[in-house]
Amino acid sequence: MAPPPRRSTVHSDDFEGRYTPPTHYSLKIQSFSLLSKSSVDKYTSDKFEAGDHKWKLTIYPNGNKERGAKGHISIYVGLVDTSSLPAGWEVKAIINMFVHDQIQDTYVTLSDDRKVKRLHAMKTEWGIADFIDLDEFSDPSNGFLINDTCVFGVDIFVLKQTSKGECLSLLDEPATGKHTWKIKSFSNLTLDRYESEAFTVGDHKWKIWIYPRGNGDGKGNSVSAFLSLDESTLPPDTRVFVKFILRVIAQNQTKDSRVEPEIENHFGPSTLVFGSPKFISLAKLNDPTKGFLLDDTCTIEAQVSVLGTVATAS
Repeated sequence: MAPPPRRSTVHSDDFEGRYTPPTHYSLKIQSFSLLSKSSVDKYTSDKFEAGDHKWKLTIYPNGNKERGAKGHISIYVGLVDTSSLPAGWEVKAIINMFVHDQIQDTYVTLSDDRKVKRLHAMKTEWGIADFIDLDEFSDPSNGFLINDTCVFGVDIFVLKQTSKGECLSLLDEPATGKHTWKIKSFSNLTLDRYESEAFTVGDHKWKIWIYPRGNGDGKGNSVSAFLSLDESTLPPDTRVFVKFILRVIAQNQTKDSRVEPEIENHFGPSTLVFGSPKFISLAKLNDPTKGFLLDDTCTIEAQVSVLGTVATAS
């Protein structure tokens, strides 16, 4: 059941109430008048937990003068123990501040205070400098200060980071390299897969893989060829943006080299190998007029250009 409409001098358009107490922390102040007349500018609560973070609630009984809030009560909530958070941390939360109406037994908050608040290393505190006018707060008919006692509270709902993103960083000049692999006694190859020696392009190690009798769609009808990245040369949470060409060299006339189209692809933990299951048909490879297999030797070349890196953000 919703609380009845407010009947006080507080502007009803600015505030709304609910019966449910603050979810995360309440601060009861007895002898509020003594606090407001003392030399204490503000009172800060003990630590409390909300959304896996530690917080403190701060009340300025006479307003935060640095924010020009004289004549009001100011209320703030701040993150504490942030030294354990990772570099570049950010906490997003929906924060609602309350004051208790002791007559109607409702908890009153600003009605438009539902925007997501963003806290980070340069801004660890959020609050409302002019939360409530002191005269309105002190008016007994409003129910906020009864027998010199009042209660403030806060809800903090931290938004869990579920979205993901990435950052592409392109190199001013692509890192390029070429590797030529001469495979002898091709007809005597018996293993399913063979790998070239490792070669380096753009601080990463690469290999050419071939399946002499095909792999996947090329099984039994083609030679399959792939470019493979050594994962140990890849920084964490990073992919490499690469353009590459694989070709088999025609050793009697290079103009007839069998060239796969230029491929652009990301190489990363989930895609360490990429290429063509039907790189060249076995019939074409074994055709003596093509010159791809000369003296039972086949030559495969990889031309690799590292264009940049892609860092994953979460």
